Amino acid sequence: MSCSKPLVDAFNRRVTYLRLSVTDRCDLRCTYCMPERMEFLPKKDVLSLEELHKLALGMIDRGISKIRLTGGEPLVRRDMVDLIAALGRKLGDGLDELTLTTNGTRLAEFAGQIAAAGVKRINVSLDTLDAGLFRELSRRDKLGAVLQGIAAAKDAGLKVKINTVALKGLNEAEIPFLVEWAHAQGHDMTLIEVMPLGEVEGDRVDHYLPLPAVRDVLEQRFTLEDSDHRTGGPSRYVRVAETGGLLGFITPLTSNFCASCNRVRVTATGELYACLGGAEKVDLRAALRSDDPDGNLSAALDEAMRIKPERHHFRIGAGEGPAQPRHMSMTGG
Repeated sequence: MSCSKPLVDAFNRRVTYLRLSVTDRCDLRCTYCMPERMEFLPKKDVLSLEELHKLALGMIDRGISKIRLTGGEPLVRRDMVDLIAALGRKLGDGLDELTLTTNGTRLAEFAGQIAAAGVKRINVSLDTLDAGLFRELSRRDKLGAVLQGIAAAKDAGLKVKINTVALKGLNEAEIPFLVEWAHAQGHDMTLIEVMPLGEVEGDRVDHYLPLPAVRDVLEQRFTLEDSDHRTGGPSRYVRVAETGGLLGFITPLTSNFCASCNRVRVTATGELYACLGGAEKVDLRAALRSDDPDGNLSAALDEAMRIKPERHHFRIGAGEGPAQPRHMSMTGG
């Protein structure tokens, strides 16, 4: 595909960041993310390795300079490392950064290969260091595997950022200790408000914890110094004076960050969602499987820019239900 015009939406925001889901499957069942008996996609509906690669190349041609590979859990996909290696060859040739978000359960096995492909940093989702609470939240007994994976990533030279969903009454009291642990290990950390996507067993409002309240508590213990550090996503950072580490806040519910949105998400089936909290989408799989995949992919990306909304409308409240029916594991983190 010849070099084409950059991706700019109707609000003059330049889109340079793709979050590409390679699977909706996961080996955990985190209570705020999905039900225990989650129905996953038939494998025939999921884009092939070649299609994922071609899609990514087409978007790099349109100015995507950062790709984050996500899931579900990306490392449960058998050919995942092959895709990482293939995309790694575009680093310095249109792609500035390739990274991924993982739950860490299989990281010990793949950390060396991920680093060898040119990945410099990764995000690892970890909501607690308490084995019992980890088992309660994830419905699986895999905290040991996650901690081994984080250690293996560090040994492989990967920069690790810990992502923690703040959950009222669950990990709320543990957050200061998680910050201290992460920073002592040399890892930055980001706190995230629970996102109302997909039906789960229970009501998320019961465990919704606004991050401004969390920050107030942390400021009783730490000195939080505003930082202009950015990683290309919505996180806004402070530096914790006592630890020297960075702490980020992602606040989709309490502080809308849409004005600077530079992101689109593509599901494992090739649906491009122009907004995490919206229903606006285009079908890239149909374009890739058409008689003119290059032309139709470019046209679909133009349409995505046309329909990308100005902002999301996340709300959370008792009995309101999810903002969108699809689960986070389908859209990609």
